[in-house]
Amino acid sequence: MNQLPKYTWLIETIRRAGKITHKELSDKWESNKELSDSNPLPRATFNRWRDAIFEQFGIIIDCQKTGGYMYFIANPEDIDEDKLKKWMLDSFAVGNVIGENLALKDRILVDEIPSGRDHLTTIMEAMKENRVVNITYRPFTKSQSYTFPIEPYCVKLFENRWYVLAHNTHYDDIRLYGLDRVESAQVTSETFKLPKSFRASEYFSTAYGIVLENREKPEKIVIRANEDHKHYLNSLPIHHSQKLIEDCGEYADYELFLAPTYDFVMKLLQAGAMVEVIEPSHLRKTMKGWISDMYELYKME
Repeated sequence: MNQLPKYTWLIETIRRAGKITHKELSDKWESNKELSDSNPLPRATFNRWRDAIFEQFGIIIDCQKTGGYMYFIANPEDIDEDKLKKWMLDSFAVGNVIGENLALKDRILVDEIPSGRDHLTTIMEAMKENRVVNITYRPFTKSQSYTFPIEPYCVKLFENRWYVLAHNTHYDDIRLYGLDRVESAQVTSETFKLPKSFRASEYFSTAYGIVLENREKPEKIVIRANEDHKHYLNSLPIHHSQKLIEDCGEYADYELFLAPTYDFVMKLLQAGAMVEVIEPSHLRKTMKGWISDMYELYKME
């Protein structure tokens, strides 16, 4: 069995407890029948997992010897400040919880990620060794597929779809490809050099999602959310740059710094009348255009 679910179970169990004894860990492990087969957690196994967790994740499981040998995460900031590590551990933790409760499968609803399991592994294997990948790709707007080599720079999950940002060697530019439109992917023996200046987080830092249009420059954007919707923006910001300017009770104003691309406009339209663009004026004009077009569709009924 893959050890990662076991490691993430141990990390998450200790995180939730704050501090916990080995006996308490063993009892919780034994009660998790999906992972443990109802067996206890031997101390030797526990110590091996501690070492493996440190080697793979850099997470330190330390022991407080006074008061009964209590185990705890000594560097929780390494999890909280590492977005990928936190997302991965959270995902495995949720998977573990669902695995423990498969009897409730008809009462647990999830969204499908159509491209996650088909070609993601191939792309990431190529990324580890900076290898060129030959993909057969069929865009939504085309009736036929095309085969060409790419140099995969990074992958990004957005709205339940995986994308690969890659250097297209034929056109010599950087393009984004949806993995759900990849029909086949083969790793080649050819290697490439990832640009030293490339940082995936910086590349997408001023984007809302995956649309990266050269004509759209990042700028200050101010939006106003009504009393019903401001709580959603507070709990789950639209963008990492989002800052609360003022909460007036009936509404709240937020400032963001990003490129007002198509997918960002679609996000704002999803909120309907609960969100208003205050500035810039050209984005207000864009929103008015979309709203006017929508009105034309429905005005005759």
